[in-house]
Amino acid sequence: MSTTEIKLPAELLRRAREMAEQENMTLEQFASSALAEKMAAWKTVAYLEERAARGDKRKFERALDSVPDAEPETFDRL
Repeated sequence: MSTTEIKLPAELLRRAREMAEQENMTLEQFASSALAEKMAAWKTVAYLEERAARGDKRKFERALDSVPDAEPETFDRL
């Protein structure tokens, strides 16, 4: 493990401490978990943007054309 010091607004630190306590974890565990979740979210966005850039509307439409034109099951209807 490494140690670092960060400066946080007092209100943010207070709320983080409260949430960590509610989750029965240390502030360090809470901060690590929150940081990991944020990094995963950003990585997911980057992945989806990269996938979208490779998308091909014509291929998508061809794939849709191969789907049978049928009514959805009752449990699948909106």
